[in-house]
Amino acid sequence: MKMKESPTQEFKRELTDAVKREIIAFANTQGGDLYIEVEDDGTIVGLENAEKVLESVSSMLHDGIQPDILVHTFLEGAEMEGKDVVKVSVSRGTRRPYHLKSKGMKSSGVFIRYGTSVTNASEENIRQMIIESDGTDFETMRSLKQDLTFTEAAALFKQLNVPFAPEQQRTLGLITEDGYYTNLGRLFSDQCEHTIKCARYSGTDKLDFQDRKEFSGSILTQVEAAYEYLTLNNAKTARFEGLTRVETESYPSYALREALVNAATHRDYSFSSSILIHLFQDRIEIVSVGGLVRGLTLEDIELGISQSRNPKLANVLYRLKWIESYGTGLHRIKESYKQSHNNPFWTVGPNAFVATLPKQMLPIPTEENEALANWLQQNKEFASKDLERYLNKSKGTVRIIIEELLQNGQIIRVGRGPATRYRVYD
Repeated sequence: MKMKESPTQEFKRELTDAVKREIIAFANTQGGDLYIEVEDDGTIVGLENAEKVLESVSSMLHDGIQPDILVHTFLEGAEMEGKDVVKVSVSRGTRRPYHLKSKGMKSSGVFIRYGTSVTNASEENIRQMIIESDGTDFETMRSLKQDLTFTEAAALFKQLNVPFAPEQQRTLGLITEDGYYTNLGRLFSDQCEHTIKCARYSGTDKLDFQDRKEFSGSILTQVEAAYEYLTLNNAKTARFEGLTRVETESYPSYALREALVNAATHRDYSFSSSILIHLFQDRIEIVSVGGLVRGLTLEDIELGISQSRNPKLANVLYRLKWIESYGTGLHRIKESYKQSHNNPFWTVGPNAFVATLPKQMLPIPTEENEALANWLQQNKEFASKDLERYLNKSKGTVRIIIEELLQNGQIIRVGRGPATRYRVYD
């Protein structure tokens, strides 16, 4: 009785490159046996030099397939109906997906078995095999994309005098021991799939949109570019205390930098959504995807308890001195607002963490308080220019004073745009 092909048994008339596809498919599915020198219908052809074919198959598997598949194969010469054949027994691999070295870990190089047929694996098939082999730790999983470059990251590492050769990339977790780029590596690569999106509004809501920016490339480049954008929109105001000119930023630079780096460090990169930054007239909101790490509360992290979702990413940023110390970020953001009447705050959702940085409201100098209170008693409704003339202060300084009066409920805003006026609240 002739043997038949089945989901775990395959015949090949002769040794060709197609053998690699069959062996990859067995290793990626449920294993099986491949017989060489047997027709598709089970007819035994036989060969003259089985030893030579065994050596050829071994070289083919070693040179043409990744990861190393030889540990999951057993090659032997066998006799069937008095004729010599080669039998390749393949077990289900532990480092799936196995693929053609020349094609890489993409659909054209990865094969799976459906019944007695071999077909290309879909991207979702490949992703699922990676998860089953590597686990669900995003940072250490092999990247679905392997043709990565690191032009931007290498330039920054060099600028900061931090080594970035392949041996350091392996130590940092960007490359696996068997030479694959990890998802962490992809974050630092020029091909990083995640982005940071910024949107600026003229009011305190999302009705009056002004402009938007989206930053891509290496996560390092994105953070630097986003911080530069925030800095350009961080207006400075000046006032004199005696003969000393004192400049004040709308938002403490430290708070902007720390909130942005925190968002990039702790977000959940298994989500494809971008980090979102909303710039309003009175505040900046930085939205990071993923919420809190399981088991932590907002109170925990405000007390300085640190548990990073991406510890390897945090370690790299620590080496670059973008992170000063673990678990102190939110506390230091609050400290940077110690001269302001209002404070930053955080909002946590099931899959999001929002850091809200209000525009600084600095105390009005004591000597101005009484005079300003008297003027408001005499001027129940006014425009910002009226107050500029009375105080003899710059537009920026008066804007800060008006915002504080609004915040304290002493005045209310009437109208919009150039026609905006303010009314004393009785």
